[in-house]
Amino acid sequence: MAGQPGVPELVSIREQEILLVEIAGFPVGLVRGKKTTTTKRAVTLRKLLLVILLAGCSFVDFGPPSDLNDACSITRERPKWHIHMRNVERSYGLPVSVQMAVLWQESKFEQRAKTPRTYFLKVIPTGRQSSAYGYAQVIDGTWDWYKQKTGRSGASRSNFRDSVEFIGWYTDITTEKYGISKSDARNQYLAYHEGHTGFGNRSYLKKSWLVNVADKVAGQAKLYERQLRGCRV
Repeated sequence: MAGQPGVPELVSIREQEILLVEIAGFPVGLVRGKKTTTTKRAVTLRKLLLVILLAGCSFVDFGPPSDLNDACSITRERPKWHIHMRNVERSYGLPVSVQMAVLWQESKFEQRAKTPRTYFLKVIPTGRQSSAYGYAQVIDGTWDWYKQKTGRSGASRSNFRDSVEFIGWYTDITTEKYGISKSDARNQYLAYHEGHTGFGNRSYLKKSWLVNVADKVAGQAKLYERQLRGCRV
């Protein structure tokens, strides 16, 4: 029976397979009459399409975790994040709790976080406070430096794995330069925020607000550390 106006007709599995193979570029004549070949190719194409769709999910912004103050909840909701952070901990010695605390402060785990806009006369937009972007809030120049030094030309600030890799790499340099422990979230964050040169010049001493923020980061790292010891991930 013909379909109703505006309602697509049902298509049989066999017709779907033929359609899929035609889309894939196989000759139609080769398809018809060869059910086994058609089915195998259709299944292969379906698998390929599924892989493409799953790969595309890595570019989708699902938003931050539901409870930013619960490390166990975060790792349950984002198990791949935990895997990436554990890899960074193994590679650079930076505890997962410190990585999480930096992300908590910098972006609240927002994939495409940006700094606030600036305005002229409180009305006319003039841009943003800086070019800091992504999970780790890295500015353009520092990110370009990172990609050049590591050879990771395709690294993206909106990619979680790339972001925590950067944090591990950067804090590793901080430790090498100033001997700061990887578990010292307070001073690691001060160096992260001010840059290595600024930290060496103790620029943070003139910024009481930043010292207070660094103390909060240290407290958040301790909270995450306690939680991670007790939760199943």
